[in-house]
Amino acid sequence: MPRPSALFPDAVQVFERGWLSSNNILFHGKDDTALIDSGYVTHAPQTLALLRHSLAGRPLDRLFNTHLHSDHCGGNALLQAEYGCHTAIPVTEADKVRNWDVDALSFQATGQQCPRFGFDATVSPGDTLILADMAWQALGAPGHDPHSLIFYCAEEGILISADALWENGFGVIFPELDGGSGFLEARATLDLIASLDVRVVIPGHGRPFTDAAGALQRAWSRLDYLASDPVRNAQNAVKVLLKFLLLERQRIALADIPALLRGMPIFEEANRRFLRQEADALAEWAVSQLLRAVAARVEGEYLLNDG
Repeated sequence: MPRPSALFPDAVQVFERGWLSSNNILFHGKDDTALIDSGYVTHAPQTLALLRHSLAGRPLDRLFNTHLHSDHCGGNALLQAEYGCHTAIPVTEADKVRNWDVDALSFQATGQQCPRFGFDATVSPGDTLILADMAWQALGAPGHDPHSLIFYCAEEGILISADALWENGFGVIFPELDGGSGFLEARATLDLIASLDVRVVIPGHGRPFTDAAGALQRAWSRLDYLASDPVRNAQNAVKVLLKFLLLERQRIALADIPALLRGMPIFEEANRRFLRQEADALAEWAVSQLLRAVAARVEGEYLLNDG
C-alpha cells in the first residue's frame, strides 16, 4: 500500500509491498513520471492497479531498476506493455538483457520467474537522474548483487537503498555462494552509505526509516557474523530461497522441497562449496528453520506460508 508521504516531498510516493515484491517508488514530476522497481511478476497486476490509482490518468513515462533480481524487475514487461515507458537498467546488465541470457541473469539460478523485457537506456554509477524535478545520484552498491545501484537525493537527504541496506540487515550476499567476492563489496557499500547525509532510507523491502545510523550498525554486525563463516551465508540463502518459493506458491508439498532445491543452480553450487549435505537433509533443516521463525507452518503433507 502507499506509504504516507510525511517523510517525503509530495512528489515522491512509496508503495510498501510484501516481501515477494520489492517496494516501488513513484515520482510525480512536473513534466513526467517515473518509477523505481516494478516488483515480482505474480504481483504485477497489483503494481499496475496501484500505479493507475496514483497516476490518475497520467502515463508512466520512465522506469528504472536498482538491480535485476526478479522481485525488483518482474513487473517490467507488463508496465512496458501498458505504458510504453522508457526503461533504464544498470549498465553492466545490458548485454544479458539484450540477449535474454537466463543463465547469466539470476532468474533460472534461483528458480524464479521474470517475463522478458527490453530496455532503452542504462544507468551507470555516478550518473545523475532528474526524478520528480529533483537530482538523484546513482551510486554503485555491490554486495548483495554485483550490479546493484542505489539512488541518493542530497537535497532531501533521501536514500533509495534497494537491498544494500534494510532497517534490519540486507539481502543475501549471492556472489559468495558460487565462489565470487561479496562480503568485501557489501562492507564498502555500507561504508559508502555511512558517508552520506541521510535523513530517510527507502529500502527495497520493509518500511522506510529514519535511523540510518542504527540500521548501519545492525548491518555491519550482521555482515561480520556472515563473513566470519561463509557457511552461515549459504544457510541463510537456502532459507531465503525456500521462503521466496513459499511466498510465491503459498503452499508446497513437503515431499517436493528437495527436488525444488536441487533444481536451483545457485543452491547446488552453494551446497557443493559450503553445506555438503543431501538435499533431503538440507530441505528438512530449512523447513525447521522457517517453522522456528514462524515464517511457515505444516499442515498435513504441506508447508504453508506464514508470518
